[in-house]
Amino acid sequence: MVYGRRMCRSFDGIPLDPAVVDGLLLAAQRAPAAGNTQGWQFLVLDDPEAVARYWAATLPESRRARFPWPGLLRAPVLIVPCADASAYVTRYGEADKAQRVAASGGEKAALASTAEAWAVPYWMVDTAMATMTLLLGAVDAGLGACFFGQFEHEPAVRAAFGIPDAFQPIGTVALGRPDYADRSSRSVRQRPRPPIDHVVHRGRWGSAER
Repeated sequence: MVYGRRMCRSFDGIPLDPAVVDGLLLAAQRAPAAGNTQGWQFLVLDDPEAVARYWAATLPESRRARFPWPGLLRAPVLIVPCADASAYVTRYGEADKAQRVAASGGEKAALASTAEAWAVPYWMVDTAMATMTLLLGAVDAGLGACFFGQFEHEPAVRAAFGIPDAFQPIGTVALGRPDYADRSSRSVRQRPRPPIDHVVHRGRWGSAER
């Protein structure tokens, strides 16, 4: 499954069985989460009108002639994973977390009071892991998937679909059956993965070969 995962940038446009999509979302819920908080939400766009509204907000008609992956617009399902910081603040104020012996009283109080106290925003980490689980589940289901960022289009996506300010979209997953005939949209590996000994440090930092 892992070695078969690729970003699919062209889809055949055939609608997916809603039960398949629901199964992938259930699989995404199996991702690890700090404190088992599961502070993620998924905006699912699985009807043509909603998908068209997404692309209207992020890729106006005037730009589509120059868009390098037109087959991406044929994805029948778009999923927007959103992270909820407040869920983690609330969770770490609950009794079992307040009694943790591995954390100082000051740290426990801080984590339960404000998201700014978290050195690592685990709501983003966990939502990303749930998204990766979704991508791997797509491979297992024989589907194609592509994760891409919203960047400057995030306000337009929020406005188009009513995403509350408290939730942070981390990107979008396009989902569907790959269009294998569209060879022009396949990823060109211009940047190969580095050798494993360039990214692994054994025993201490700096031990990796360069």
